[in-house]
Formats: sequence, C-alpha cells, structure tokens
Amino acid sequence: MDYRNIGQSDLRVSVVGLGGNVFGAPRLDLAASQANIYRAHELGINFIDTAAFYNEGQSETFVGEALKGLPDEFIVATKFHFFGLEPGESAEKRIHQQVETSLRRLQRDRIDLLQIHFPAVEITPEEIMGTLNRLIEAGKVRYIGQCNYASWRHLQADEVARRNGWSTFVSAQNQFSLLRRQVEQELLPFCAAYDIGFLPYFPLAGGFLSGKYRPGEPPPAGSRGAANSPVIRTKRTRANEAILARLTSYAADHGHTVLQLAFAWLLAHPQVSSVIAGTMNPQQVEQNAAAGAWRLTPTQKLEVDQLAAWDGSGEQVEPTLESFR
Repeated sequence: MDYRNIGQSDLRVSVVGLGGNVFGAPRLDLAASQANIYRAHELGINFIDTAAFYNEGQSETFVGEALKGLPDEFIVATKFHFFGLEPGESAEKRIHQQVETSLRRLQRDRIDLLQIHFPAVEITPEEIMGTLNRLIEAGKVRYIGQCNYASWRHLQADEVARRNGWSTFVSAQNQFSLLRRQVEQELLPFCAAYDIGFLPYFPLAGGFLSGKYRPGEPPPAGSRGAANSPVIRTKRTRANEAILARLTSYAADHGHTVLQLAFAWLLAHPQVSSVIAGTMNPQQVEQNAAAGAWRLTPTQKLEVDQLAAWDGSGEQVEPTLESFR
C-alpha cells in the first residue's frame, strides 16, 4: 500500500481509504462494519472518512467500536453540518455540539481531520473558521477541511483565516470519477496551486464503474441503482454506458478491471491524497486495495482522459444534499 500526505498536513494516509457512509442501517450492521475495517487494517489501509450525518450517527459509532480493538494507527476524518439549524442557534454552538458528539461516538480524544460537510451560505466564514481554530487550539481537532465547496469559497475561508492568524483548510473533498469530472475545471488546479489535499468521493460513480451494471438490464438487487439512487440514476445514460464499454475494454487490454482503472486514473492526479470508497464486504476492500497498486503512465492517463471525455455539461460546482444520496 502506498501513502500520501493530505496537503500540507502531516496526515499520511493510504492511497485507498474507507468511506463510512455504508456503516450503519440500512446497509451494514456492526459486525459487518467491523469485518470491513479489520480487513482494511490487514491490507495497510489506515484512513477512514465518515460523518456525523451518516446513518443517523451509526457510522461514527460503528467506526469507534471497531477501532478500539485495533492499534492506534488509523487516521479518522469526520464532518459536521448545519442542517436544521434552529432560530437563534449559533454556528459555534452547533459545531461544538457535533464535535463533542463525534468524539464520544468515535471513542477518541481528538479528530484527525474535521470537515464542513456542505456549504452554509447563511453563516459567515469568520464564524466557521474562528470556531474551528479554537477547536484546534483546544486539542480536539488536528486539521480542518471542506467538502463540496467551490474553489472561490475555499479561498475566501482561507483568506479570512490568514487575516486572523487562524488555521486554514488542508483538504478539499468533492465527487470525482471518470464520469463526473467537473473538479478538473478549477478545483483541482486550485488544490495544486495551494497544496491542498484532494479527497474524491464516489470514485466508482456510486458503483456504476464497478462493472455490475449492464446496459439494458435492471440494476442488481441491493445496489444503489435498485434503490433508485440519484447517483446511479443520473449516470445510466446511453452516453455513459458507451464510455463504460470503452473503459472496460481498455482495462481488459491492460490486464485489469474497470474498477481498477477507475482508482488508478484518480491516483494519477497528484493532488489526490486518498481515494475513499464504501465497501459492502471484505472482498470489496481487497479489490479496492489491489486497485491502488496500478500506476498509469502519463500516456495511459491521456488515453483514458480521451476515452471518458466530458463536454462540461450537466454538473453542479457545489452539489446539493439530494445529489449526494
């Protein structure tokens, strides 16, 4: 397993990580979640990305239960949010409450990487960054990052932090895959210019790039597609199925699967610190871990770019909660 730092931080994470949105009902129970995490540990994966929002807090709880039986080697990222902010409830109070809850669920003294989950346009960067800096000074958080921000919003927050002598974001997290490439337009170049670690989620486009979806056939039982997830519903187009066919053929010609190609292509972007993906069983953990070993040459990267060419249409810079499900 290879490792990379998250931006300018000293958080050195495995290039393949675990996505925590599958831990908890209705997907994985505690035993199944632990089995995934234990297998990941055996394979050298040391990075888990979860959130207070995932499965009503069960994800953090299950991660905490699993990690207490392992050596203290895992780097854990989680997220706070402002959904349902009550009238008169301050941003600072909300962040502090969620951090304390996350620490209790995770059974940890400190959060390695705390991220804001979605932009909150009604709350000023001063409120957010000031509160996060105080949490770092209190020793409850090591580093901070953002999810689903446009590059201008990230820079705006960092400039506020710099003016006040506060900590800045070390990471950016957004959806990125061979079928959703909008971050290449400005967010990835921004991350390269400012040495921000990029963490792509839905690297397999919700499973569409796993190879289990066949043109003209119903989605497999138990899959996101069978649950009518927007992530899959919006991907199952004729154009994308044609791209998938080309990518599958290219991967096979090079002795790999399309899943391995999806991971390798993301890791060919130097700004990417770790590819985080949810896994339903230890076998999927093994597949993902193996995928991280394929290193595309610059020529291969360009060839795959062309096979999955995107016309720039149909994507949002800052995704909504609905598009995230």
